Amino acid sequence: MKLHTKILLGLILGAAAGGGLHALFPDAAWVIWIGDNIANPVGQIFLRLLFLTVIPIVFLSLTLGVAGIGDVRKLGRLGGRTMMYFALSTGISAVIGLTLVNVLNPGGGVPEATRDALMQTYATQAEAMQAGGPPDFGISTFVNIVPRNPVAAAANMDMLAIIFFSLILGAALTLIPRERAEPVIKVFEGLGEAVIKIIDFAMRLAPYGVFGLIFTMTSRFGWGLLQQLGLYFVVVVLGLTIHATVGISALVRIFGGISPLTFWRGAGNSMITAFSTSSSMATLPTNIASAEKFFGVSPRIAGFVLPLGATMNMNGTALFEGVTVLFLAQVFGVHLALGVQVIVIVLSVLTAIGAAGVPGGSLPLMMVILGTVGVPPEGIAIILGVDRILDMCRTTLNVAGDLSASLYVERVDRGEPVVPLAEAA
Repeated sequence: MKLHTKILLGLILGAAAGGGLHALFPDAAWVIWIGDNIANPVGQIFLRLLFLTVIPIVFLSLTLGVAGIGDVRKLGRLGGRTMMYFALSTGISAVIGLTLVNVLNPGGGVPEATRDALMQTYATQAEAMQAGGPPDFGISTFVNIVPRNPVAAAANMDMLAIIFFSLILGAALTLIPRERAEPVIKVFEGLGEAVIKIIDFAMRLAPYGVFGLIFTMTSRFGWGLLQQLGLYFVVVVLGLTIHATVGISALVRIFGGISPLTFWRGAGNSMITAFSTSSSMATLPTNIASAEKFFGVSPRIAGFVLPLGATMNMNGTALFEGVTVLFLAQVFGVHLALGVQVIVIVLSVLTAIGAAGVPGGSLPLMMVILGTVGVPPEGIAIILGVDRILDMCRTTLNVAGDLSASLYVERVDRGEPVVPLAEAA
């Protein structure tokens, strides 16, 4: 049985068992005991395995991503424009997601009594994750982005400080002699692969963890909490579709200078591979082949932009994270002011950069955003059952965004739009 099937089965069985016991034996002490002493501990172990990868994966992914653009000094303006395109396309994606979730309010139908009970249940965990409370726009917020002690920032889960330190360390590695930077980069690459393996271990426990977490929730609050899940799923898929058909298509036309229909036809193989593997890294060879053989992108540009994009250009992941954070905030009754939502957009874009290009790689980072804005990270259990199909969808958009970036950079490099080889023939 495939892992995503097991996770979905864990969700269904946990919801059925917990909701059934809640309906038959409401507030029974023995049902609560099972949740507190059996089901919830299994779920918490799963969550802790994800939590322990957060700081390493953000630090290593961002540092290696920036260190990998040492060629920016050779490519000059091409490197800077690549990063600009990544930031623009990912930012547009996150804004689309947050707009939809504010308009459609997928998590807003939870009864007030249930919200109060949820907040009471998870108040301790949320406070532990907040690291000083939701951010504001005071000048001290921006000063504190520069950490005095990066180790202390890591211990306090101060993600903006960790992201800053990772970016500046990666930049420093590009400025020292290559022979001295290379051993450090090799060590970081090895550690990064090990962290991805830890995430793989955690995801193998996911079916049991999801069962335990959903059982605990539904045995206390009933099935009503899960009724919002269908609308949440629709909002995410709708947002991804809008960004593909409107956002990326417009970027391809404006920056790449080619027809969106031509682009989507040439991206077909990459999208199929991305959807089936849920991995930007696994799709990288196919994406490079599509760029070079269909669109005529030079190997130099494809080899620079696409590997970098597989690490740093996560359009679909940023949209998914933003929608999920606001959805769970609505479920838990946590009001996020406009200023905090802007912070959510920024964190969604930055943590999408740090997300591993493997199935489930964005989950640990999204839990940090939840805690940062005062939403209990344990609430992520609500969406894990449908995350697999959403992972397939958002990875497809991630890969399409990378391919579109290569067309733009190729246009800048050659001074004219690319002419797809299939059309030229």
